[in-house]
Amino acid sequence: MKTTKFLLLVALISFFQEVRAQYEFKIITSVESIVPMGLGRSRIIENNGAVNAEDLTTERKDGNDSRQGAVKRSDVKIDELNETKLVNFFSIGGINFRNIASNDAVITSKLNSLAQQGWELAYVTSAVESNAGKDDGEGIFVTRFIFRRPLSKTK
Repeated sequence: MKTTKFLLLVALISFFQEVRAQYEFKIITSVESIVPMGLGRSRIIENNGAVNAEDLTTERKDGNDSRQGAVKRSDVKIDELNETKLVNFFSIGGINFRNIASNDAVITSKLNSLAQQGWELAYVTSAVESNAGKDDGEGIFVTRFIFRRPLSKTK
């Protein structure tokens, strides 16, 4: 009976510590071009700059004027980022499966590197803007990898 109570207590403490855990987050974005003949640009983008979203946020009082005009685009943009080269999905002959496998290898390397730094992959979301017809010829495949790690690991 004492063992059961002890295990229950340990489980409850562990549960509440997980619930209270605070995390920091990091987002890595891969942009893979769907432009024929390799004319597009494909990259993994990693932000290295510090931004305070509160400085870029305005409040609407009446539902009409958001005062977003007071926030300059230059205030939003950062200069500190890493770009990792990827190859485009299409080559001159059409879809290039070797390019896709190459991108998978580079992205895997990046994910493994972040895992070794203590980052846990929490969420993945992707979207595509594909070729809209005969005269379009453009598109991108975007994937956002959202990582988290407990604040205590960074100290």
